Amino acid sequence: MSEALEIAHGTFGRVALLDMDRSLVRHAHPHCHVLLKVEGDDTQFLVGDRVVALTDEQAVLVNAWETHAYLHDPRRAKAMILALYIEPDWLGAFRRNWAASGAPGFFGQPSGGVTPTIRRLAHDLAAEMVYAPHSSHIQDQLLSGLMIAVIERFTAWREAAESLRAAARRNAGDWRIRRTIARVRAEPGATMGIEALAREAGLSRAQFYRLFEQSTGAPPHVFLNAIRIEQAVEAIVGSDEPLAVIGTRLGFAAPAHFSRFFRDHVSVPPSIFRSIVRRSGQPAV
Repeated sequence: MSEALEIAHGTFGRVALLDMDRSLVRHAHPHCHVLLKVEGDDTQFLVGDRVVALTDEQAVLVNAWETHAYLHDPRRAKAMILALYIEPDWLGAFRRNWAASGAPGFFGQPSGGVTPTIRRLAHDLAAEMVYAPHSSHIQDQLLSGLMIAVIERFTAWREAAESLRAAARRNAGDWRIRRTIARVRAEPGATMGIEALAREAGLSRAQFYRLFEQSTGAPPHVFLNAIRIEQAVEAIVGSDEPLAVIGTRLGFAAPAHFSRFFRDHVSVPPSIFRSIVRRSGQPAV
């Protein structure tokens, strides 16, 4: 069974050390998402419509809102994976144009060769999370050093600044989709289906899907699930609110439904996620 060995959560986003032997459903994140193998068997992910291997020599790179899934081969043993979910604003503090990590196209390819420096930093970060989960080095030195090495290795943003014209176009999108996104963020537990959201936007279902993917990079149902997961994570980590209450607010009729949904997207149930974060010394705020 898949396990979350350690989880660090903060202004940087979150970092999870996962021991995986169970596939995850197709999903997306509002983060720059980097996956690095630490130990165990080689494995693979589906990124968009491409199957990408995760090995000692190759990282998996997922753009914000890009659909992906973990594909476990039952013939293989577990893979220990360092999964980075990095907030664009945190990266933007290093270099302003790195805030573009929150938009499609930050990584040009879904994989890249791991350098000795990246491998060393990944192993050092994983070891620090296991042996010293309260350490300030996790965010202040190891994670920042790893992400700088990753970006300088795998993206075209290491040198060229994003043009203002490109940034303006990226941030614009269709106003009807922006209104729908604001509604979804404000009411993630609303029971409206995709057809109802399309009607409210004054669009046919086909138009709605096309414009939504053009604006966000993800299909509407994947985007909605991602918003639910991120709001669930914030509530689980940042409050003592009962999990059943969190699940109900996010639109789940029963605690078991919420737990299954969370596990299928994050790899562990919400109760385990909370206990690991709390064990690592991250208090409720």
